[in-house]
Amino acid sequence: MAAPLNGSSFTVVRCVLVGIPDLEDSHIWISIPFCSMYVVALLGNGIQLFVVIKDHRLHEPMYLFLAMLAVADLVLSTTTMPRTLSLFWFDAREIDFDSCFTQMFVIHFIFVAESALLLAMAFDRYIALSDPLCYTTILKRSKIGKIGKIGMGAVVRGLCLMASLTFLLKRLPYCGPNVIYHTFCEHMGIARLACADITLNIWYGLTVALLTTGLDIVLIIVSYVLILRAIFRLPSKNARLKALGTCGSHICVILMFYIPAFFSNFAYRFGGSNIPCYVHILLANLFLVVPPMLNPTVYGVKTKQIRECVYQVFSQARRGH
Repeated sequence: MAAPLNGSSFTVVRCVLVGIPDLEDSHIWISIPFCSMYVVALLGNGIQLFVVIKDHRLHEPMYLFLAMLAVADLVLSTTTMPRTLSLFWFDAREIDFDSCFTQMFVIHFIFVAESALLLAMAFDRYIALSDPLCYTTILKRSKIGKIGKIGMGAVVRGLCLMASLTFLLKRLPYCGPNVIYHTFCEHMGIARLACADITLNIWYGLTVALLTTGLDIVLIIVSYVLILRAIFRLPSKNARLKALGTCGSHICVILMFYIPAFFSNFAYRFGGSNIPCYVHILLANLFLVVPPMLNPTVYGVKTKQIRECVYQVFSQARRGH
């Protein structure tokens, strides 16, 4: 929908989300796995966050990082999945243009912030494995204040980057097209609605992505290479196998977080007609719900202290009834 502006031109006030082009007839079936994954993500991250907050023994760097990751995953999935599911179930395609901008801002902001958290967690694991005595000393000094500063740094970085991207989008004129071929509002999806040259938006957005999350993933890879080197130096074979299993699951979830996001980013800019639209839209939706679903299991359930705390909480709840 567009509203008149100056009598002769129009400005977009509402957008239409198409969903998944060429798969509209399958929206109901596609919604089933996405709804299931979203519910699991809500339960897993909600329980993990509750346990870390409730148990003061878990107020240590590693667990505080997990709590922040749970918050980021809850916001990331909840910003998109309810509207996506309403589109699949009720054909609710229209969204206010300002709401579309807000959704885009939150999605990209949380992605950048969560990327910084994953980097901090990778570095935390490297210190814990390579120099346990040093880590214990750092642990005693790094209470909530220092971890909070890391979280605040991730938030400030995300806000600054997204403020600049949003400003560049807001300055463009939107005078007609209002159809976004996606299930949610994405940076390039909005930019393509503009009635002006968007070359600056394309290249600035790509540069920001490469210099922030791109640099993060390079540093995460370096951290895990160092972690693997530290693992192979462990004296016990059982300890090495256990550490390798944990490290492997972490790497799989990290890849599920970054690969679909970067694929979608490049496909939207350079894919053209070579990549079917539904492929990168499905992948974009997967990165918004699969990592939030898996993170509580990979980072939380596999952690002995969190397992014990969850068991105690539910045992107390049963005894209370």
